[in-house]
Amino acid sequence: MSVTILDLLKEKIALKTVTVGVVGLGYVGLPLSLTFLRKGVRVTGFDLDLEKVKKLGKGESYIKHIGNEDLSAFVQEGVFQATADFDRLQEPDVLIICVPTPLTSNREPDLKYVVATGEAIGRVLRPGQLIVLESTTYPGTTTEVLQPILEKNGLRAGRDFGLAFSPEREDPGNPDFTTATIPKVVGGVDSLSSELATAFYEIGMKQVVTVSSAEVAEMSKLLENIFRSVNIALVNELKTLCLRMGIDVWEVIAAAGTKPFGYMTFYPGPGLGGHCIPIDPFYLTSKAREYDVPTRFIELAGEINTSMPYFVVQRVMEALNEQGKSLKGARLLILGAAYKKDVDDDRESPSYKLMELLSEKGAEVAYNDHHIPVLQQTRKYNFSLTSTPITEENLQAADCILIATNHSYYDYPFILKHAKLIVDTRNVFSGLPDPDNKVFMA
Repeated sequence: MSVTILDLLKEKIALKTVTVGVVGLGYVGLPLSLTFLRKGVRVTGFDLDLEKVKKLGKGESYIKHIGNEDLSAFVQEGVFQATADFDRLQEPDVLIICVPTPLTSNREPDLKYVVATGEAIGRVLRPGQLIVLESTTYPGTTTEVLQPILEKNGLRAGRDFGLAFSPEREDPGNPDFTTATIPKVVGGVDSLSSELATAFYEIGMKQVVTVSSAEVAEMSKLLENIFRSVNIALVNELKTLCLRMGIDVWEVIAAAGTKPFGYMTFYPGPGLGGHCIPIDPFYLTSKAREYDVPTRFIELAGEINTSMPYFVVQRVMEALNEQGKSLKGARLLILGAAYKKDVDDDRESPSYKLMELLSEKGAEVAYNDHHIPVLQQTRKYNFSLTSTPITEENLQAADCILIATNHSYYDYPFILKHAKLIVDTRNVFSGLPDPDNKVFMA
């Protein structure tokens, strides 16, 4: 029996002499790189952002919850390097694609980064490499979009190179779960690709779950996030009803959460944030239309969650009206630009939509977030703002304080003492005495 080029790759993986290339050094790619570096695997990181490459090349992390110590040591040892030279994609034995998968302005899947990366790999692809897509996408992307691009040069998946999908499961800032300890789902385009990808991830991950196909792996990721999107939409809808009925929705959620079976606790908020939940469900709704299957639950959940910033702005207007003030010309201080507590990740943060809506209605908007001291330009927004310090003077100068993100560093008693009016979307003032009725729930 002759030894194939993929047999040699399998042997490299078994001996842990395999080299890895990670394409996209963001909130998924950088932690993934560190996970394999800690297992003694040499990693080359690829990114088009020259500033990011330069910083990582000096051993400096740009992500808050990833320290410089480990990264710097790996750079000094020469086992990690970052580069913008995509001609070097032929060097690593395994290439992991961790690029963004956003939506278009019409909420349709935008695979331009996946396609561009596939084309870059395809130009230099050599026999004996394993390609794994980790970017969240609709079922069929790996086989219908990526595989034909990679096979343009005559090489074939399952014969000359391996090809698989393995969804990322990052939760930035979560101290209980890391890239290495979260179970890793893997599905190849053929049995050999599945075997190679499984063996590779077993080097760095505590548990690898192999499924029957890339499509199953792709769908599993969407199910995870759609599950959360639908349940968050449910509590967001109940929040609006409970406010109208004079019922404390947070007390309701706490009471329901005492049930030890058949219930999971979800919390309402000012809207969805992060790269996954606001975006991923629409990847499936788009694909479902090809099969003439309506996805009513998913689309309704998206509508409810998308409407929440508008609901919050309405509550701000009502709160100001109670004090005889108009939203137009009012000074608003938004606390929190990150999409979740205690992280420096502002991807799809509802705070940006809130700023846009409030500004459009004539309010003067400022924000505070130690984790995000300057608002950088995004695909949709360009606010030239820097974080406003939380001082007695700044709190008193604002007509309304809007709690968008419940960071741990906020001194809520201090804020309550000095603010004129507060609109709270996170229930952070529950239990604090409010004799002046400054706090409005939203």
